[in-house]
Amino acid sequence: MNSNLMITSPLKVGIIGCGTISDAYLKGCKTFPGLEVIHLADIDPARTAAKALEFGIPRHGTANQLLEDEEVALVIDLTMPGVHREVNEAVVRAGKHLYCEKPFGINRSEAGSVLAEAAKQGVRVGSAPDTFLGQAHQACRHLIDEGRIGKPLSAVAFMVCPGHERWHPNPAFYYDIGGGPMFDMGPYYLTALVNLLGPMRRVSGSTGKGFADRVITSQPLAGTRIEVKTPTHFAGTIDFCRGAIATVIMSFDVWHSTLPRIEIHGSEGSLLVPDPNCSEGEVLLRRSDDPEWRSMPMLHPLMASRGAGVADMAQAIAHERPHRASGALALHVIDAMQAFEESSTQEIHRPLATHCEQPAPLPPGVPVGLQTNVPGGNRTHI
Repeated sequence: MNSNLMITSPLKVGIIGCGTISDAYLKGCKTFPGLEVIHLADIDPARTAAKALEFGIPRHGTANQLLEDEEVALVIDLTMPGVHREVNEAVVRAGKHLYCEKPFGINRSEAGSVLAEAAKQGVRVGSAPDTFLGQAHQACRHLIDEGRIGKPLSAVAFMVCPGHERWHPNPAFYYDIGGGPMFDMGPYYLTALVNLLGPMRRVSGSTGKGFADRVITSQPLAGTRIEVKTPTHFAGTIDFCRGAIATVIMSFDVWHSTLPRIEIHGSEGSLLVPDPNCSEGEVLLRRSDDPEWRSMPMLHPLMASRGAGVADMAQAIAHERPHRASGALALHVIDAMQAFEESSTQEIHRPLATHCEQPAPLPPGVPVGLQTNVPGGNRTHI
């Protein structure tokens, strides 16, 4: 760790980017005692000031002012995907820990560059999504680790919808490079799969673009046309290092569907996994000899919708253990997402260039952000 970085409890946090998603982080971080947001920054001074006033944040200003704030130990980057590399590298060069909203980068090269710079500076990198730390996905992880479905053999992961121009106030970036259904929603699904099945080995994919442009129907830009610069339909398979094969569809070209979110099928049963965009939901298990699906109990308390990964990271820094929503995990997911399009355009199976460890499960009953894995044991600190 950077010896010049002073860590206090709670961890002092700054946020760069006060757009739509910032409310969820500002509300979420307040629910974790190990975090204290003290500084906000955005390119729009009026928006920054309004958020600071609304949430009682003592300091606000430009990104440079935030990065010069010696009290801030960790920065959450909530900017647009296209500037993530620029902002992230500035954060780690300032000697601060980084937690980035998904996607961590628009390609593996940009993401890898940030991780390399962070290693030079001796700071940690984390990234959304952190919903796999929620009670529903941790319950699924516990069932798989217990062997309740036997050896995992296959999975399906489907996210299909007509796109975001119907509800988002400024949806153009969803159709730019670094957007689309794979880079927007894929991180939730692929991160959930790595949490449940371990790291990925190769991708085989096909991609397409249903429409050359989109018409915004949400306010305040209703009627504006958006040029579509990225694929909006992805279909293919992922081979996992431990042998399971997942079938994946990510699409902004589907009006209506009855497809499930995620299912895991094993040698002795099947598991219905809730929406990975959420931290809660019903978990259903059906073993080979069960007459019907059974609802499974939750083993962890419900957490806030955003901030769990930051809270776990703060505890990991304090107790010198690996954090779960890691930069290595985010890079591995970006590698796989990029590989879908490469597989399609190059007409090949695309082996992944990266590897990551499967995130450690949360011990039953312990809230996220209050657990540590220490060398030589698996003790819990509350």
